Amino acid sequence: MINNNHEIKKSIGSKKKKFWEIDKIKEGFKKFFNENNRYPTATEIDTCSYLPASRTLQRRFNGVVGLRQTLKLDITDFTKGKVRSEKAKSVNKRAYILEKNVYDYLNNKFGIEFVHREYFFSDDHRTRTDFFVYHKHGQFSIDVFYPSDKHNFIGCLNSKMRTYRSDIMMQYPVIFLQMNENLKREDIDKVLANKKNKLRLDQQVMCYKEFKNFCSKKVSNTVI
Repeated sequence: MINNNHEIKKSIGSKKKKFWEIDKIKEGFKKFFNENNRYPTATEIDTCSYLPASRTLQRRFNGVVGLRQTLKLDITDFTKGKVRSEKAKSVNKRAYILEKNVYDYLNNKFGIEFVHREYFFSDDHRTRTDFFVYHKHGQFSIDVFYPSDKHNFIGCLNSKMRTYRSDIMMQYPVIFLQMNENLKREDIDKVLANKKNKLRLDQQVMCYKEFKNFCSKKVSNTVI
């Protein structure tokens, strides 16, 4: 555990040493926004390979808000504003409902004491997953997301794969659980087949129906 934390700190440290041109930072923020329909949090900035460390932004621009002002991004990019605010509320409400549905299902299947929500892999709170589940023969983590379409799915998956690239988060199998019922399995398989950066053997993308089938084959610790 200590060695893994050391590697994470080393990675972040190397980002701080690099001088980031303002145009490069702007390009990185726009890329993240296009992939996720929002700007990254400080935690996500620190795990994103094409952005500087959050401390660098704090030191040079007085944080992300100051950076946006410096970059003079179009107002439609801001999280402020009525349209953006209403969209954010809608997205957050949907995310809450979807995650609650998954949480309730996991509790019913495995037992509430064996399902951890917002699970952190280390004390620095940079490495988290939506759910971490213990079953009779092992554990697995789950990252829930709702891509609006195939293009958005690609961006979301790439972002999540970057987040889950550290050894500390890959100690256990990871399920990327996409919740858009209109996204066809064949389209997902085509995306995965064409990806240059492939999923690891212990990473899977599942739709909700597939996820339930996967869980049905796992034995709960509550079963004697």
